[in-house]
Amino acid sequence: MAMKMDVFTKDIELSDRLNDYVTKKVGKLERFLNEIGECRVDLATAKSARNLSDRSIAQITIRGRGFILRSEERAESIYSAIDASVDKMKSQIDRFKGKHWTKKQEGVADLTEEVEEVEQLEPMIVRRKSFQLTPMDEQEALEQLQLLGHEDFFVFFNSQTNKINVLYKRRDGTYGLIDPVVG
Repeated sequence: MAMKMDVFTKDIELSDRLNDYVTKKVGKLERFLNEIGECRVDLATAKSARNLSDRSIAQITIRGRGFILRSEERAESIYSAIDASVDKMKSQIDRFKGKHWTKKQEGVADLTEEVEEVEQLEPMIVRRKSFQLTPMDEQEALEQLQLLGHEDFFVFFNSQTNKINVLYKRRDGTYGLIDPVVG
């Protein structure tokens, strides 16, 4: 199956050189998993990143029949971020293939090869933040999100519902609101 690749950028220019680099590097993923139907590559520059080595972001999402794999890496240069994201995707493909092919071969009695399990790192909280919440309505929260330069989300106390909400920016440029309900 031929892989369809789309490259999207945010706050970065997609030069011919960069496009060729992405096509070459990400195109090699098809060698590791030939069932990839489509691939989306998102490249961005985070202007508000505190650390210079986290400014360039490369995110790769691959889809195939029955699976979706995603990797995201940050680095000082966009090329380094692409390389790191491709390496991370290779690891995810190996992990997926191990699980996928093991399930297909469970009924075979004379299986001589053992599938190596990829060690999965436990997610951990590396930073905690506390801040004062000021009651505001949704429109004020939207203005604060834009004024503060938060690119992804804004947590606020909704004065109309008396609940904590999360306002977030969607990929298409619109905004979404998370209104949690305790169940």
